[in-house]
Amino acid sequence: MEILSSPFGQFQLSRFPKRKREQLRAWDAADEYILQQIDEESLLRPTPGKTLILNDQFGALAVSMHQFQPEVISDSWLAHAGIQANLADNQLPQEQVPLHSSLDYPAEKFDLVLLKVPKSLAMLEDQLIRLRPLLHTNSRVIAGGMAKAIHTSTLKLFEKYLGPTTTSLARKKARLIFPQIGEGLAPIDSPYPSRYMLEGTRYQIINHAGVFSRDSLDIGSRFFLRHLPSSDQYKNIIDLGCGNGVIGLMAAQNNPGAHIDFVDESFMAVASAKENFEAAFGAERSATFTATDCLSGLAKNRYDLVLNNPPFHQQNAVGDFIALQMFRESHQALRKDGELWVIGNRHLGYHLRLKKLFGNCDTVASNKKFIILKARKQ
Repeated sequence: MEILSSPFGQFQLSRFPKRKREQLRAWDAADEYILQQIDEESLLRPTPGKTLILNDQFGALAVSMHQFQPEVISDSWLAHAGIQANLADNQLPQEQVPLHSSLDYPAEKFDLVLLKVPKSLAMLEDQLIRLRPLLHTNSRVIAGGMAKAIHTSTLKLFEKYLGPTTTSLARKKARLIFPQIGEGLAPIDSPYPSRYMLEGTRYQIINHAGVFSRDSLDIGSRFFLRHLPSSDQYKNIIDLGCGNGVIGLMAAQNNPGAHIDFVDESFMAVASAKENFEAAFGAERSATFTATDCLSGLAKNRYDLVLNNPPFHQQNAVGDFIALQMFRESHQALRKDGELWVIGNRHLGYHLRLKKLFGNCDTVASNKKFIILKARKQ
């Protein structure tokens, strides 16, 4: 746990979930820059007005500004949990910071909006479209991110949806974006969610803006779908890191007697999976849809099959730690003789991790790029 020193006080902040020997901070230079800019412009004095924060990762902005009761929007269940945990660690009341998902925007107007620029341009576009009707002519919007992640295409979106846009000088490799709010920002039609037909099926796949591989089936999932198992022994199946739910949807088709649990830390992913499953099966099949951290909150020693295409990153941190957490928690969730099926790039060496954890690991299929592995709980 490290100390963030901001113009609004000093706060203990941790990444979430907390890990031993954590090497990464719970904030970046863009968070610091935004907080400094607010103070330099005296934007919260003498009267703070209503404040909205988008994409705060672990609470650097929300915790620092808790006294002004900002509302927070994020697509990340982990961000919500991290903000609440950091408020608690600083003995601050959680009710001072109302949290919203990326599909549950408040309806009122805001005087100050702080936005951490997301990695996905589609996500940014969706957020700016949803933000438009929440602004008035005198609303102040400050967006921030690391300079390497702010491109001409980023600025064009701000100009298209909010108004003329300028940027700050870089500080500690971070940069701020200042859109000037145009007159009469009425709601406009959004291109999201997007849709495509799942090849070889009758299913139309719905994808909210924050979902990976939004416009077509990615090549890893395409390979995985060709080798999904089918057996009467699979009564309870988890699509872990479900994204739009294509893997779980086809697992449901292959295993008509199974109940599917769709799990992801993205609210938009879980919503997409739910819409896709219900569109495919209607009231004929039931399933469970959960936004959480890996398998947190799901039953242990219950499931027959976990299907998993692990991500390479959590928030902006890249590494295999999230995959390893998924493997460990899958082992806990599976009943005896239950199976974990994993697809990954060949070079990642997942087979070594799975063999160490499960005591076994078999190759189901492979090609030049991907390998599908199966581990059985003994």
